[in-house]
Amino acid sequence: MYLNSKGKVPRQAHVGIPEGLCEEEHGRNGFAGPVSHLYRSHPPTGWVRIDGPLRPRAFMCQSPASADPVLMMHSPDASLYLSHLTETMRYFVRDSDGDAVYFVHRGTGRFETDYGMLPYEPGDYVTIPKGTTFRIHVDSGPAVSLMIETPEAIALAERGPLGQHALFDKGVLVAPELTTLERSEPEGTEWEVRIKRQGSWTRVVYPFYPMDVVGWKGDLWVAKLNVRDFRPVTSPRYHLPPSVHGTFQAGGCLISTFAPRPLETDPEALRVPFYHRNMDYDEVLFYHDGDFFSRAGIQPGMLTLHPQGIHHGPQPNAVEASKAKTHTTEVAVMIESKRPFTVDKGMEAIEIKDYALSWSHR
Repeated sequence: MYLNSKGKVPRQAHVGIPEGLCEEEHGRNGFAGPVSHLYRSHPPTGWVRIDGPLRPRAFMCQSPASADPVLMMHSPDASLYLSHLTETMRYFVRDSDGDAVYFVHRGTGRFETDYGMLPYEPGDYVTIPKGTTFRIHVDSGPAVSLMIETPEAIALAERGPLGQHALFDKGVLVAPELTTLERSEPEGTEWEVRIKRQGSWTRVVYPFYPMDVVGWKGDLWVAKLNVRDFRPVTSPRYHLPPSVHGTFQAGGCLISTFAPRPLETDPEALRVPFYHRNMDYDEVLFYHDGDFFSRAGIQPGMLTLHPQGIHHGPQPNAVEASKAKTHTTEVAVMIESKRPFTVDKGMEAIEIKDYALSWSHR
């Protein structure tokens, strides 16, 4: 379609928004398709009541300690789990339903895998290919992680004209080391591997230690990336969309990283996320650390869900407050699913009930 314009609008999106107006982005295909910007006299999130399946939701991620991750929500594109371990897993697991990405929120330890041992700490992404046998050791806990399971293979997000070294150089990815684990099991010890397929588990018991790989080569392996090595793309004169922070992708699932970054220095440029109603993706945000400057009331360990079709954006006072800031300190993970998420009923017990009305709080 051809570009058109009516009424009171600025020359450039996200820059020089007329006084007293709010900018809303209405687009398709996330932030990469056709788009228009609507300039409103009231924030589109200024509702006084909202009810129905598109209601924005928030949760404080807590679960009883369990050797198995607890399902929080799922779609055909991704399933989101909370992993909360207080001790080393006593058995190994193998996921035949898809690839997995663990984002470590708290705790330190090691992933013991077919490919070797890989230490973890807060801020680590650990990607585990479908069919990998592994278990998680807890050195300092509890070990709390967001786990994202995808039926499609996890790959690095497309970087387009930015080039392959943007966001992070592939050279910073860390591979496991094949090391000999000191063990002192008595004669006759059996080792259990639990294999998941279509949500059901099969138990396989070996009379020998199953992590007996002495060498490997290839381009399919367990990998680690820490948020410290993520280098956000920024612009001093224009607020870039969240898609520029894309980290991993798997079919209809996109995973992005919001890491500390400088804010725009142009005094006319918008410095907080713009209002939008993502029409083609459900958006989930997991808040890991820092000061989440676009809204109040957000704490580390919270998770929010904004279904496609409903508005979200900064709280009204965040726009004014952002003018005094020079950079962000937030670390958060965004998971977008092209097909809608279904929230597990167990999440109701940890839901923050008034979240949908929080945009009215100044």
